[in-house]
Amino acid sequence: MIRPCSDTDFDDILEIINDGASAYQGVIPADRWHEPYMTAAELRKEMAAGVRFWGWEEDGRLVACMGLQDKGEAMLIRHAYVRTARRRQGLGGRLLRYLEAGIDRPILIGTWASASWAVAYYRKAGYELVPDEAKTRLLKRFWNIPERQVETSVVLAKGKWEAP
Repeated sequence: MIRPCSDTDFDDILEIINDGASAYQGVIPADRWHEPYMTAAELRKEMAAGVRFWGWEEDGRLVACMGLQDKGEAMLIRHAYVRTARRRQGLGGRLLRYLEAGIDRPILIGTWASASWAVAYYRKAGYELVPDEAKTRLLKRFWNIPERQVETSVVLAKGKWEAP
């Protein structure tokens, strides 16, 4: 069942993010990997910046989460993760399609360039890689990430978007 997450889901969201992000270890640049991948303070900061989470719940337990962040002219998909034990069962795709159905403007997704499976997943879902020069402008405009992360990331878009 897909549902909006609440404050009581905070610990589960954090656990899902860190479990799912374990796939990045040894794949993303070593200087960008750290344990835990996301701290509780970082997640609180993301939520305070407007990231609202939706989750897939089974038997009273969240098994996947995906954040949405409204940036005015675009919506961002943020922190989309599925518990390792539940990967490759279509849960992320169902969550993504559910959220897309309620969005009436361009959707942007940032991910690590070296996470080839994530890039392929979003491309299969109809997202297109934006050119590098637009990627950098979009990441600096809509995300609050370090310069090194900008250098090592890509942006995928769905819908008509214009690079600022």
